[in-house]
Amino acid sequence: MATSNGNNLRKQITALVAGAVLSVMGTPATAGWFGSSGNSDTSPGKTRDVIFVGNNWEGMIDVVDASSYDRIGRINGIPDKRQRLTEIYLNPVRFAFFEGIRYLIGEGHDQYVDDMYSSPDGRLLIVSRPSFADVVAIETATGDIAWRFEVAGYRSDHMAISPDGQQVAVSASTGNVVHILDVKTGTELGSFPTGNSPHENVYSKDGSKIYHASIGHVFTPLDNDLMDFTKGERVFQIVDADSLEILEKFDFAEKLSAAGYDDLSPAIRPMAHTPDERFFYFQLSFLHGFVEYDMEGGKITRLARLPNLVPDLPEELYVNDSAHHGIAMNGAGDTLCVAGTMSDYVAIVDRETFSYQLLEGLGEKPYWVTSDASGKHCYISWSGTDQMSVISYKTATEVARIDVGDHPQRIREGRVPSDW
Repeated sequence: MATSNGNNLRKQITALVAGAVLSVMGTPATAGWFGSSGNSDTSPGKTRDVIFVGNNWEGMIDVVDASSYDRIGRINGIPDKRQRLTEIYLNPVRFAFFEGIRYLIGEGHDQYVDDMYSSPDGRLLIVSRPSFADVVAIETATGDIAWRFEVAGYRSDHMAISPDGQQVAVSASTGNVVHILDVKTGTELGSFPTGNSPHENVYSKDGSKIYHASIGHVFTPLDNDLMDFTKGERVFQIVDADSLEILEKFDFAEKLSAAGYDDLSPAIRPMAHTPDERFFYFQLSFLHGFVEYDMEGGKITRLARLPNLVPDLPEELYVNDSAHHGIAMNGAGDTLCVAGTMSDYVAIVDRETFSYQLLEGLGEKPYWVTSDASGKHCYISWSGTDQMSVISYKTATEVARIDVGDHPQRIREGRVPSDW
């Protein structure tokens, strides 16, 4: 009788878990893909320049024509959603982290699409998926998954693609490591260790180095100076892209202290640099603005403070410690485009003087900035109002606005086949 009762109990638990899975997932995810070839050249091997906008909470990726700014299609970043959620719900440890990502980092939402890059031929779209702790390659022609790589730990984050388009570097947030993957196959080519919560990765123009920063535990509420030690190890690293040897590593707190900025957080967020890669511009946790860092001199040279339009908002309510999250530089290297995340503005900043123009009223919660291939425009994602803007560096005006999906974050230029 005891054995029978035990079996019945196990069956009841299994049924409850299965029911919970189905209630969360709803109907099975389809490929969720469509596209329009328009007037593109359909010759074999030809590609079309596009802009990919990753909608973090929705899991869909909007595809925008890079010339007309028309939205031409969508790609489902989570066609395997049912399978992944089933695995997670049946694994107590993974489920705990999945819930933690939702409530500690995702503002109560699952994080399905973080970063994405296309292969040079436009055949594959490489996508990092934080809540699923993986990276996948999605075939743009079919919406199917070509390969999948599970990162160390329980969350994937920002990526970078090598200049030749053959490798991607992906940060594993809880694994404290950066994986280097082959774009075509998803094979791990190597990895390098870093601090807590590895975040931003940037390849040098010649592909010889990777600039990397870890941001620490941004999800903790303990943000005052006395509890700063709870944020974990936050480091900046320069890594040899071939050997993955760490060429330089330092705690940015030491650089801030030497420059007299002990009051600033050492957690480096998004970064931008001059065309010659001498001067870097780092956004830091809680900072409304950025710092200028001289790579040759190894020191901070200037601090740019931008307006804080929410002075009464407690820092504990900043999204993942981000006062600002998104910075890019134009092709000429004389102007910066900055996302004033908590203040709902975009700032166009003169690099020489740090004078600025604010663009307000365009959207809410800008959460990423990148420059286009020409270096004449910057792209802004408005995560709070589900749009993206195209801003002219020269005129500091909005030239286009595109409706996208739920909670857009990363924006990347890339390619799809011309007949997509």
